[in-house]
Order: sequence, then structure tokens, then C-alpha cells
Amino acid sequence: MGKGACFLLSMVMCMSLLSGCEQKATEGKTTITFKTWNPADSGPDSPIYRIIDSFEKENPDVHVKYKFVRSDAYQEHMRVELIGENGPDVYGISAGSAFDSFRIFEEDLTPYCERTWGDELQDKFLGQCMDYVSDADGKIYGLPLGLTYAGYMWADVNMLSKYGCEVPSNYENLQATCLKLRENGQYPLAIGAKDSWVDLDLWMSIAADIDRNALYDAIDGKASFESEPIIESFRIWQDCFNNGVFQDNAVKMPIYDKVNDMFQREGSIPMFVNGSWAMNMYTVGDEKTRSVFDREGAEHRAFLIDWNNDGKVSPVTANADVILCLNPESRQKEAAFRFMAYLVNEGQEVLVNQYLEYMPSRADMELNVQGLSEDGEKNLEFIIENGKTNVAGPRGIKYEDLSLSVCDALKKMALGKITPKEAAGKVQQVSNELHR
Repeated sequence: MGKGACFLLSMVMCMSLLSGCEQKATEGKTTITFKTWNPADSGPDSPIYRIIDSFEKENPDVHVKYKFVRSDAYQEHMRVELIGENGPDVYGISAGSAFDSFRIFEEDLTPYCERTWGDELQDKFLGQCMDYVSDADGKIYGLPLGLTYAGYMWADVNMLSKYGCEVPSNYENLQATCLKLRENGQYPLAIGAKDSWVDLDLWMSIAADIDRNALYDAIDGKASFESEPIIESFRIWQDCFNNGVFQDNAVKMPIYDKVNDMFQREGSIPMFVNGSWAMNMYTVGDEKTRSVFDREGAEHRAFLIDWNNDGKVSPVTANADVILCLNPESRQKEAAFRFMAYLVNEGQEVLVNQYLEYMPSRADMELNVQGLSEDGEKNLEFIIENGKTNVAGPRGIKYEDLSLSVCDALKKMALGKITPKEAAGKVQQVSNELHR
């Protein structure tokens, strides 16, 4: 027998043994499948494996088969999976347009929630969370695994000081700060503008600072995107590319793992755009991150900008970062929902208080983050306070075509292909055709 044949035979035998072990390990158990892009990556140290292991110990009759899918391919991957016969029992989806467009793939969870939490359901989650996962009739189609707040920027205070700068508080001194940083050969405010969701997050914060009612009324079809407040927000967005606030070639740079790594793992840039979820910079075990955020005297600051110079910083937007959904085609719905309920209870305790992947979505959850530095505690307090008192409205646009249109307009303005007024007109054309 040749070496190739021997190797092939060995591989077959090993696979057979592994298959036998898997069958033995799950024999007599209900197997449910779970897919998501977040709160996990493919690494063995991801918190999701700890949570699944804990769930299986407490629920020995259930086996969870977990599958990680990269974020850049996730939505289309899931659409194909769910249309076919290979869809998971439980999956995560983004809030907003993705959650609404997947409605035919989402089981009505209202009876499951009522049986599990009864009269406590209305007090189980923070008030706005149930709005994010329910339809107009109040039917619940998902469980909010955690909350996120968008619109923040982050600064390395010591690096700014090195160049004679302070953390900017309004658009005017943001421009001056970025100019000075550029004069010293340093990055200005870095943004991963290749990613449409990053563009949308920051633009919505700008627009909400100018006139939050104009923003959300336009989204809901009650007002026009061609109003002066919306055009002004587009003007500021485009100016940030034209006047050097954002780095050169920003539209070609993704936030992960480019811009984020430059701030988090390299400590090589003074400021970047990212949301509340960036708090996990203080908790991840990555050695390079720890050398940046745990170094002696390190000081980082989450901050907001007064974009229209009215004396008030911009509000943030909020949403459920990952919504857990149950596949209507699942044959294991009771076991699957049991796992979903575990994720938002015991799982969220791990994801928030140990890893800061999200802010709490549960009203009954005590925020008690373990091992957080003084630097981290200050930023967490800032984010929580703004989450209580300074939220403009939902993060993202729930109408898929409208969301795509806005993101396309933001990209074209960044490239100088259209003016703010033209962008507003193009978006309004799409808005006029929507059936809300």
C-alpha cells in the first residue's frame, strides 16, 4: 500500500472515530444549532464557548452546535441558509433594516416569552429594548442580547498632549486639532469609512445633533430629507473628508481590523470613531491590546462632539446590538428558546460584566464589570450616563432600501461625486417610493 493510500486510510479511521465520539457525546440529547457573527469569533478563548458549556451543564438534555460566520459575509450567508433547509435553530441578526427584512425567518416569540417570564416580561428588559424587537402590533420576534450606543469617538489623551492638543469638544476645535495633528505627520480623526454601518452611525449622530426630529421624521416619512437640517448634516459629513478631519483614503479603510487595530493594538493613532462596544478594549485578553491599555499612565477617553456649535454635544443612537431569533422551521423550538433565554440571562452576565461586549439590555441586571481599570471605569460611566440621558433615538434605519440609499449617498459625498443637496434629493426619491 502506498503512502498516500495509508494516509487516506488513517484520515478515514480518525474521522470515523471522531464521528463515533460525537454521536456518543450527543446520544439521547436534543441538538440545536446556533449561528452568529457576534459575540464571538472563531478563537477558542471566545466567551461564547464558556456560555455554551455552562448551559449544557445546566441543561444536560440539550447539545448546542455553534457556528461562527464572519460579519462581512453574514447577512447574505444567513439569507441563503434560511431560504434553504440548512438554517440554524437560533441565529443572531442586526437591529434595524436587517431584523425587519428577515421577518419571514423569525418565529413569533410572544407566547414563549409569556410562558417563561409571565407578568415580569414587561419589566424584564429596558423599555426601549422591546420596541427594537417587536412589530407594530407588539409581537416579539427576537430577544435583545445587549444594547449598544453609537456616535462616540475615542481619544488617546496622552498622544494628543504630545502634539499640544486636547480632546476636542466641538466641530470648530475638532478641525483645528486635526489640522495640527496633520502638520505633525499624524493621523487626524480616523474612521473606517469603507464600512457603511460606520458611516451611518456617525452621520446619524451629526444629524440628530442638528435636529433629531427632522432626522427621525424623515426616516418615518413624516418629513423630507431635503429639509435644511438634513442637508446641513450632509454638508458637515462631506466637509469632514474635504477639510482633513478624516484621514486620507478613509473610504478605503475598514474599521476591523485596520483602523480599530491602529488605536487598540498598536496605539499609533490619537483618535478614532467607534461605539460603546469599543469598551471591550479594556477587557480582551489580547497581549498587544493589554500593552496599550494597561501601560503605566495610560489615559483614553470616549467623547462626543458638538457638531453644530450650539453648546450641546451630539446625542447618541441606541439599539440592540445582536437580536436572537428563532427559526420558524426549527424542529427543536422549546429547547432552542430555552437556550435563547439563557443567553440573555446568564450569558449576558458574562458578556457584559466580564467582557463588556455590550451594555445591558435587561432592566434587572446589575452592572458590575470585573477587573476594570480606573481609566475604563471613567469611560464606562460616561457611556452609561449618555445612555440614560442623551439618546436621540434608534441606531440605524429600519427600512432596508432607505438605509442602503443613505449609505450610498454618504459614500458618494465622501468621494466628492455628489453635493449634499443632490444627496438629499436622491434619498428623498427612495423615501417617496417606500411602503411604510
